[in-house]
Amino acid sequence: MTVKIGIVGNYGNNNKGDEAILEGIIQQLDEALNITRDDIVVFSNTPDYMREEFGVEAKRLYYKKGGKVQTFLHTMKQNKPVIASLDLLIIGGGGIFMDLYGTESFLFGLYGEMAKQTKTKAVLYGVGAGPIKTKLGAFILKRLANQMALVTVRDDQSKALMREIGVKKDIHVIGDPAFKIGYQEEEVQRHERVCSIAITAVPYYHGSYWPEEDLTRYNHYIDGMVRNIELLLAKYPDISIDFYSTKQPQDTDVTEDIYSRLKNQLNVTVYRDSFDAKDLVSFAEKHDVVIGTRLHSLILALVARRPIVAIGYHHKVTDFMKMLGLANQVIDIEDLHLEDNYFERTIDKLNQDWVAEEEKFNQLSDEMKDKAMKGMTLIKEKVLTT
Repeated sequence: MTVKIGIVGNYGNNNKGDEAILEGIIQQLDEALNITRDDIVVFSNTPDYMREEFGVEAKRLYYKKGGKVQTFLHTMKQNKPVIASLDLLIIGGGGIFMDLYGTESFLFGLYGEMAKQTKTKAVLYGVGAGPIKTKLGAFILKRLANQMALVTVRDDQSKALMREIGVKKDIHVIGDPAFKIGYQEEEVQRHERVCSIAITAVPYYHGSYWPEEDLTRYNHYIDGMVRNIELLLAKYPDISIDFYSTKQPQDTDVTEDIYSRLKNQLNVTVYRDSFDAKDLVSFAEKHDVVIGTRLHSLILALVARRPIVAIGYHHKVTDFMKMLGLANQVIDIEDLHLEDNYFERTIDKLNQDWVAEEEKFNQLSDEMKDKAMKGMTLIKEKVLTT
């Protein structure tokens, strides 16, 4: 019997981290449930791109018509029949259980309501929770979670926040679906210490991306990046540093800003390529270490079994590193300009026993890949068999 699956999340916004999550879910569905792309429909802002890039059926995430209320009502009219045709609706993964940008709780709450009205089984899958800033957002998200046949999150802090706002359902912690990305491993020459570093940056408090602009905080962050890189290169002049992006063009713009302020640009390169998820894994694999600001640059580097260092621009980055037991390898983005030697100090530590560090991250990679399948096992055992 054919099983029809719908997936709704933050897909189609040119964010390669979110696309890595989607590709991971699709591969999990194939591996665990033998569900092909022909039987998957993705709700996205760019349905044509979803069809071309992922080979799935795609529908528009929302249909703009007048104000917010009219848009949601029109979206329900258009997509409710689609939801009714599904055997399962997967809401997730990614950091969608929040109200930071004002509309997430309403939008994903709407999909939960459509599933309820059509009696379609629905699950929250590998989501990150927070920030939740308003009472209305908390109410809608609590209602959404409590309507689900299954609730899974990607870290313990998300589980705790759900409990805090009143979610009563069982909450399971699983690995991020992006850990199931399949890629072609390459033969890469490894070094006896750190010789090449890949870095991602994010437009922290810049108006091109952030909900509110604060150029003082943005410039503190940029200055912190610059001073940390310059001090690192002063101690290790033979290290190469490659900037790359998981969201275009915003991340590339900020990396170029960092690059333009460096006094020493000799061994620093800005890659402006728009990589897909598998390309991002391959890019990370070619480097010794990834210093990531974006969460999924860290996750995809770990898929490639590379050591990671983090800049915590959002609590989800810090939560992820703590979950891995790597709290000593993450710095809060607000503190970066206060510690010029953070990069240098962390690379020094990795170099003390580089072989052991590489092995540690190999083991972490294997553990997270195994953990990522837990969510699909739960769907198979607790949702689709009932």
